[in-house]
Amino acid sequence: MRFPHEFVFGSATAAYQIEGAATKDGRGPSIWDTFSHTPGRTFNGDTGDVADDHYHRLDADLDLMAELGLEAYRFSIAWPRVIPTGVGPTNHQGVDFYSRLVDGLLERGIRPVATLYHWDLPQPLEDEGGWTSRATADTFAEYARVISSALGDRVDTWTTLNEPWCSAYLGYGSGVHAPGRTSRLEPLLAVHHLNRAHGLAIQAMRSEVKSDAKFSVTLNLHVFRPDGPSGETARSKVEALSNDAFLGPMLEGRYTDRLLETTADITDWSFVQDGDLEIIHQPIDVLGVNYYNTNRVRMSDGSDDRERSDGHGRSTASPWPGAEDVEFLTQRGPLTEMSWNIDPDGLRDLLTELHERYPNQPLMITENGAAFPDTVDNGMIHDEDRIDYVRRHLQAVFDVIEKGVDVRGYFLWSLMDNFEWAYGYSKRFGIIRVDYDTQVRTLKDSARWYANVIRSRQLS
Repeated sequence: MRFPHEFVFGSATAAYQIEGAATKDGRGPSIWDTFSHTPGRTFNGDTGDVADDHYHRLDADLDLMAELGLEAYRFSIAWPRVIPTGVGPTNHQGVDFYSRLVDGLLERGIRPVATLYHWDLPQPLEDEGGWTSRATADTFAEYARVISSALGDRVDTWTTLNEPWCSAYLGYGSGVHAPGRTSRLEPLLAVHHLNRAHGLAIQAMRSEVKSDAKFSVTLNLHVFRPDGPSGETARSKVEALSNDAFLGPMLEGRYTDRLLETTADITDWSFVQDGDLEIIHQPIDVLGVNYYNTNRVRMSDGSDDRERSDGHGRSTASPWPGAEDVEFLTQRGPLTEMSWNIDPDGLRDLLTELHERYPNQPLMITENGAAFPDTVDNGMIHDEDRIDYVRRHLQAVFDVIEKGVDVRGYFLWSLMDNFEWAYGYSKRFGIIRVDYDTQVRTLKDSARWYANVIRSRQLS
């Protein structure tokens, strides 16, 4: 059982989660700087000011990637490090950092996979409306043009957006992510403007990049398990808001009827202007898929009056505008430390369904991994639970490849422990442990196991 020779094994990170140097060399503030510095927004008041200090430890971290034998590295570029106010002069010190990162990867034989947007919108753009403003998509396209012009001849794959579902619904719906706004309409405005930003950025980069680089987007597509007689109705509503809202316009050039029906009491989508769907519907070389868990759903009978929670006991608004009557049931074990269920069959089902719906669209697993309560034992971290999680999900990927699904690679989340958004530093996803007091890196057992998988191209 060997993975195909052309299958790519990599790992992934995000700028705000690892870089630190929040005010270094001209970087401007992002919405996550503002959000994390607002009391009560993150666990323990944690911020990304220092994070893993990757900005200052770039070469040593690149050496660790080479030691693991990574074939590709998926990183994100911080928009406020490149254009500090979101629009206006380019910060050449910021561009230089990413240029050194890309060159360092290439020197070590690692393919650079760059994500333009992993949630760190420049704060001045949020002050003007953020993703609820149509203009933000236009400024994003200019940012895409600037950075792709600087790095375009060396980056293997360009990804426009990471998990726009989170940006829209958690940022502007439930408020548990930056910028922390709660609304029913604003998430849907953000959905469309993020979609438009994707299309405009693809156009801008294709006109700028003359190499054979590939272009992509990464979506956190949801897998819902229907529960009971009302389960199918519930699944249809939340699938419309999660999967249809992005797959429809990006890959089909339309917003689906069930999405429009689910949100009919909120908006008539008149903010979609002539020509928008044609802009959004750009051909992409690969569709990135982030997968962690599944959910069981049914329609609420009104008897459950428990407050929604963000995982820390804080009440939140719903991230599902138009589907507030859908009940998410308590997950059955086994669970990760995020209280997410472990369900590799969900990945099999998702990849198979995508292949059936879009048979000519290559796929890539751009994030998959798990947080567990790692324990340091005489300088070692024996994280067998994480190894088992990754092994089982890689087995699922192998199984669907054997059945003809075009999956091009797998990026394990995450390379290092890092700032886990609203959870601060309380959750560890990395295969490399980071001691946040000393910044010492330690390979976990999962890192050595994954390195062996890469070398052998088979599971052990």
